Amino acid sequence: MIIASQKRKENIAEYLIYMWQIEDIIRANGLDLEKIKENVVNRFPADEATLRQMAEWYESLIDMMRREEVTERGHLQMNKNIIGDLADLNRRVLADPRFDQYRQEFYRTLPYIVELRAKAGQEKGGEIETCFNALYGVLMLRLAGKPVSDDTQKAVDQIAKFIALLASYYHLDEEDKLFKPEDNK
Repeated sequence: MIIASQKRKENIAEYLIYMWQIEDIIRANGLDLEKIKENVVNRFPADEATLRQMAEWYESLIDMMRREEVTERGHLQMNKNIIGDLADLNRRVLADPRFDQYRQEFYRTLPYIVELRAKAGQEKGGEIETCFNALYGVLMLRLAGKPVSDDTQKAVDQIAKFIALLASYYHLDEEDKLFKPEDNK
């Protein structure tokens, strides 16, 4: 809750990856609030009121996961909405001739996206979702202590560079600083 709030303000990409981790933490604890309190909440250095708020936040996420039927896999609708917002922003920026640097990063990243989508089989998502799946997958490999091939690392480095640029544009867009009205005159 505290970390999520901070990440949401600072970097939408890190926030989304963090929220995917939270979904997996909830699943790993069997959607059991008592286990989450024991394994996660109570280990956080905070006062009782903050720990209570954290437990309530996890409880609301558990409830959402049950209602949205993503208890075993998939993502909460609020996280899907962010992917959708990022995909929409990607389309708008690509269509705007003022964003040549962005377009270049996108086209440097596109071969990796195409390759990853081809490997995904039935689980094909959009371009932005594919990027996040790659970033999250490598994070999970690293957390498990598994090796990442040089080719995969090269792909992830480019994807991360592209997503970082998209995330910075997302926050500018939220503040109405990306597509300035005076630019359309």
